[in-house]
Amino acid sequence: MLAELFASSGLGASALALVAVTFLGGGVIKGALGLGLPVVVLAVLAPTLGLQAALALFLAPGLVSNVWQAVSGPYLRSVAARLWPFLAAAMVGIALGVQVLAGEDTRALEALLGVLLMVYSAVSLATPQIPPPGRREPWMGPLAGGLGGVMFGMTGVFIVPGILYVQALGMERDRLVQALGLIFLTISGTLAVAMGSHGLVTPGLFVVSLAAIPFVLLGFLIGQRLRRYISEDSFRRLFFVGLIGASLFTVWRSLFA
Repeated sequence: MLAELFASSGLGASALALVAVTFLGGGVIKGALGLGLPVVVLAVLAPTLGLQAALALFLAPGLVSNVWQAVSGPYLRSVAARLWPFLAAAMVGIALGVQVLAGEDTRALEALLGVLLMVYSAVSLATPQIPPPGRREPWMGPLAGGLGGVMFGMTGVFIVPGILYVQALGMERDRLVQALGLIFLTISGTLAVAMGSHGLVTPGLFVVSLAAIPFVLLGFLIGQRLRRYISEDSFRRLFFVGLIGASLFTVWRSLFA
């Protein structure tokens, strides 16, 4: 039965091996830097398996990797009270974005994914100081959440402008970490429901997504150990430079291949 489900995913042995290696590598990056799992998965799998399949495969690891981060800590109630308009707008945006994703041709969306990953990498390398919204938070929060949700529903990238806005709120580190866990848990769950309602998550792809979880966890443990032997700043810069290269390939392939 399990073998039949794997076969129904439409992925051959080489594609399944690529999925395993990608999630292992994404887990290493997340363990070493505390971020990077979704962008690694999308940068590698979207150009090779297609954007719809890449997003479907990320759903289970994305949910599992953020549950503990969301509920571990004393700030869940306070960050939820502050961010609920942002999160509600993001959920609506995701539903709209997935309607676009469900279209037959996703080549333009794959090009957009590449552009967003390049913007994310450039911003991360430059580490600019984004001014806090201040008194504009009541309307900027839903606006950033809604736009980020549309981008996430179409491409799987919520960073622009969603996470950039949250980082500008000036939360202390522990509160921000828990807030990001809540945000990614919420948007990943919403994406799963929205994609499922459009028939974009087949039983076979979901089984492969579940099977990817151990590879993420193993990679995460390896990445945590690597922290002891490498410079986090150097590794971070190397990662984002490599991500820019992968993003350029994604744009080129979607437009010209």
